[in-house]
Amino acid sequence: MNADKRWIERVIQMAVDNVERGEDPFAALVVRGDRVVGSGINCTHQSHDPSAHAELLAIREACRTLETPDLSDCELYASGEPCPMCMGAIYWAKLGAVYYACGKADAADGAGFGDPLHSFYADMAGPLEKRSIPMRKMDSDRKLEPFRVWKERQARADGEHT
Repeated sequence: MNADKRWIERVIQMAVDNVERGEDPFAALVVRGDRVVGSGINCTHQSHDPSAHAELLAIREACRTLETPDLSDCELYASGEPCPMCMGAIYWAKLGAVYYACGKADAADGAGFGDPLHSFYADMAGPLEKRSIPMRKMDSDRKLEPFRVWKERQARADGEHT
């Protein structure tokens, strides 16, 4: 892991510039070695898309640039501590490390930035029946069909490579 202060300083400036454009104070870079392979700024208001977070956009760009969903040889630098949604993408992308400048408590307490993360984390950690957004499993005799087809396709692909 090769944390580099210049990347943190760069994402902080990107976040400041983003606020000047009327967006939220978040920016992110995905770096491989000494090269930026993905960058993003929050554009949730402009795009009317609650998933348009800096980290997700940077990860998407890095995956397109490198033509792989595996970013294990990359690091993510973010102006703020990633939210649960972004952390999900970080885990799926297998990023090698994450560095951030401002923690969620700092943003909420020190800067007055409304922080729903505490409630998100608590809500998601609770049992399904107690969550603020109802989640109910619906049964179907076909529920495993997509996974059966996927497994068959994987087996065929493995057979083609032997």
